[in-house]
Amino acid sequence: MLPLLLVTLFLVSSSFSAGGGSPLTEALWLLKTEFALHLYRSAAAQRNGTNFVISPASVSLSLEILQFGARGNTGWQLASALGYTVQDPRVREFLHSVYTTLHNSSQGIGMELACTLFIHTGASLSPCFVQQVSRWANSSLEPADFGEPNRTTMDVSKGTPRQSMGEGPGSPLWGQAGALSTQLSIMGTMTFQSTWQRRFSSMASQPLPFTCAQGLVLQVPAMHQVTEVSYGQFQDAAGHKVNVLELLYLGRVASLFLVLPQNKDTPLDLIEPHLTARVIHLWATRLKRTRMDVFLPRFRIQNQFDLKSILRSWGITDLFDPLKANLKGISGQDGFYVSEATHKAKMELSEEGTKSSAATAVLLLRRSRTPAFKADRPFIFLLREHSTGFVFSIGRLSNPLD
Repeated sequence: MLPLLLVTLFLVSSSFSAGGGSPLTEALWLLKTEFALHLYRSAAAQRNGTNFVISPASVSLSLEILQFGARGNTGWQLASALGYTVQDPRVREFLHSVYTTLHNSSQGIGMELACTLFIHTGASLSPCFVQQVSRWANSSLEPADFGEPNRTTMDVSKGTPRQSMGEGPGSPLWGQAGALSTQLSIMGTMTFQSTWQRRFSSMASQPLPFTCAQGLVLQVPAMHQVTEVSYGQFQDAAGHKVNVLELLYLGRVASLFLVLPQNKDTPLDLIEPHLTARVIHLWATRLKRTRMDVFLPRFRIQNQFDLKSILRSWGITDLFDPLKANLKGISGQDGFYVSEATHKAKMELSEEGTKSSAATAVLLLRRSRTPAFKADRPFIFLLREHSTGFVFSIGRLSNPLD
């Protein structure tokens, strides 16, 4: 079972008082994957070799919402970072169809990509902006009183899953959202929960020796199964060899894509710079179905990022400047800018009903002649839509016990 919650929050404030398949298809998938990898590398630089998970899907969704209101240089900077603009009707039509398809996915997978705009009481939004946002990726508009962050005009008990989980106004994610100048908050969320296509054995878990980046060897709880998987061995542009494994979830709608260095002495920071959208696509298309012994650590990662610093390093600077930001499309007025941009994510990987049994897996490991994939050192993971490669989340496991 893999429950996943990813939240991206943008607080839009004002500098005035609080009262006021085709070539296009392929290009967009590559651009979205490149965005995911760019975000991964930026997050990795902040985390200094530690565990993390981040959702390109929820971050890009929030930036797309902002694009509907951005004009001039602000809009150009957003388009440059994303690699596309929703102001282009062809892009808008394509992404709208993709988001609709994702929400229609079923077959045992609980998945939602959505955006909620919390609007300060009395704030006025452009009808055009409201119309565009209302049609975008299951988006909705909700009233909120940012002057009193612990109170809103919505009934939280009847709210959406992200509200009921404590991610609405007044939660720690909001930070200083109670500032009187806040007019609007944009919260993009990505939730995912599913079981494996072929479940890990509930009787085959054991402590697995896991070698961390610093050479420290830990005994960590590991899942095990002997099953048919998609697997390949590749090398990047610098010659670093990696093992790549793809595990499917129920219904074959989504998959977990793992990149594991073949050599325990090869740190992930040597591989990360060489990961590109085309490399990931190439590896994914060259995987072969094979029967393998799979050992995968159970883990839980929860973290929070300051997206503002990441986006500014990408050249998105006007958005956060009260004097330069041009978000006139939001309300028809000047003065709006983004004061905060925060991302919170958590991810848990396990097998349902697991009971650890050191002996069973040890015997399987020693006696089985089946090739083995052992994730016993730091690795990169991508949660993807299986048929298209759309990246929901991406992260790194450096220490399963952290």
